[in-house]
Amino acid sequence: MFAVIKTGGKQYRVSKDDVLAVEKLIGDAGASVVFDHVIMVGDKVGKPKIDGAKVTGTVVRQFRDDTKLVFKKRRRKHYRRRNGHRQHLTLVKITEIAA
Repeated sequence: MFAVIKTGGKQYRVSKDDVLAVEKLIGDAGASVVFDHVIMVGDKVGKPKIDGAKVTGTVVRQFRDDTKLVFKKRRRKHYRRRNGHRQHLTLVKITEIAA
């Protein structure tokens, strides 16, 4: 069985024992996380979410993503700006899907 959850402004398709990187959540390694904004479970679709459904996961680790370069340029104006960005992420292992 799979579910579609929403966290950090993004949607993720998850099933049991999946490991995924989501935007930073509060909690150290080993902490339990509950995603209660469940959009879909199996063939059941919520409008906008399914009441009473929840997906439980465990925090594996907190980390930062690789550097993404942000480059701005305006042609013929001698304007160039180069900047880097590293997003804070949380690695989560899905342990249970409850409809």
